[in-house]
Amino acid sequence: MSALTNSYPLAALISLGLLTGCASTQPVPYTGVTSSSQMKPDTQDESGHIAFSYNTPVDWNKYSRAIVDPVVIYQGADAQFDDVSPEQKQQLAAHMQQVFGKSVAERFPLTNAITPGTLRIRLTLTGAETSTPFVGTFTRFDLMGGPYNIVQSIRGKQGSFTGSVSYAVEIYDAPGNQLLKSYISRQYPNSLNIGATFGALSAAETGLEKGADQLQDQLK
Repeated sequence: MSALTNSYPLAALISLGLLTGCASTQPVPYTGVTSSSQMKPDTQDESGHIAFSYNTPVDWNKYSRAIVDPVVIYQGADAQFDDVSPEQKQQLAAHMQQVFGKSVAERFPLTNAITPGTLRIRLTLTGAETSTPFVGTFTRFDLMGGPYNIVQSIRGKQGSFTGSVSYAVEIYDAPGNQLLKSYISRQYPNSLNIGATFGALSAAETGLEKGADQLQDQLK
C-alpha cells in the first residue's frame, strides 16, 4: 500500500499538468521588436507556430548573400522567459545563432558586407519555457500522459511538461534597410519526441532547430 500511496503525488502532479497543458504562454507582438507595430495576427500559417507576421512580395532569387546579425536576448517588459536563468538565455541564444546561421547559409552564402543583393536577418530571442526533468519523460509512457501526448502529436501541439521557445525574425534588404518580412514564432518538439524531454533546455533547443528549418522555408 505504501508504494501505491507514494505514487499519488506524482499522479496528481501529472493530472494537474495535463489539465493545464493548454495554458502554455502564447507569444505576443513584443513592443521592443522593431517591426512589431507592422505585424498582424497570422491566419495563413498552417503549422500554427507563427503568431504574428508582416509580409511583402519578395523575389528571394534577387538576393545572393545574407548577413545574420548576432542574436539579441529580448529585455522588454513583455518578454516571456518562464523560470529561465540568464545563463540559460545565453545558452539558447548561442544555439539559435548556430542553427539559424547554418540554415540561412544553406540558402545564401553568409557575409558581413552590405552590398546590392544582400539580406540582413535580425533574430530576437523573446521567450522560453523549460521542461520538467523526469516528469516530462514519464508522461510519455504512463496511462494518463501517454494518450494525451499521442493526441497532442496528432494535433501538432505541445506535449505535457515540455518546454518551448519564442522568437522574432526580421528580414531586411540590407543596402536600403527596407523591411521585407518579419514574424513572431513559438516552437516546441513533437510531443512524442522522447529525446527532447531530457534536460531543462532540450525542448527549447529542439524548437530552435525546427525554427531554423522554418526560416529556410520562408526564404524560398
